[in-house]
Amino acid sequence: MQPYYEHAGITIYHGDCREILLDLSTETIITDPPYGIRANVKGASSRRGNRDFKNCSLEGKDWPAVQGDDKPFDPTHLLAASEVILWGGNHFSSRLPDAACWIVWDKRAGGASDDNADCEMAWTNLHGPARLISHLWRGWIRAGRENISVSGDKLHPFQKPIAVMKFCLLLSKTSGPVLDPYCGSGSTLLAAKELGREAIGIEIEEKYCEIAAKRLSQEVFEFA
Repeated sequence: MQPYYEHAGITIYHGDCREILLDLSTETIITDPPYGIRANVKGASSRRGNRDFKNCSLEGKDWPAVQGDDKPFDPTHLLAASEVILWGGNHFSSRLPDAACWIVWDKRAGGASDDNADCEMAWTNLHGPARLISHLWRGWIRAGRENISVSGDKLHPFQKPIAVMKFCLLLSKTSGPVLDPYCGSGSTLLAAKELGREAIGIEIEEKYCEIAAKRLSQEVFEFA
């Protein structure tokens, strides 16, 4: 396999992870796959001001449909690793083993509920109790700028904050490379880089491979 990007312990492959995974072996998988909910995010001007939220940004943008999200997601190809964290597991939980250590990401961070989801959930096969992280990320209102381009736009419709992916990585007990088979704009890879851990990303859409590679090539990042 020819890497799309490779530097300082971080590697990106462009292609279908179901094919590339046949040639890879890893103990830890942390990823945010397509949920199979036929999502097509439509941006709109936010009616909520940011006066009650510090260090946030607003966004209104239309996004194309995410590849692979137009059919039910089957997580079978991801479950063999010793450590697995799958964001969106509540959308395909009937195809996952029972688990106690779910991760709940509180996206309100103390704010009131509205028509957006209050939280997102990740299924894991980790040992221990359920875990919670609070980080404001409510549609067009987002805390920090560590995951956002200079223009203020997200780089992927379902982009995760680096802070959330670092939280996941810090739950890992292994020391080898972490694999993100649906790496999108590269948040897991950036989190691994900041923590000094090797990582491998796979992405089927080349435009996101390029975005992730450019983010990783930057020497200075803004942190939340």
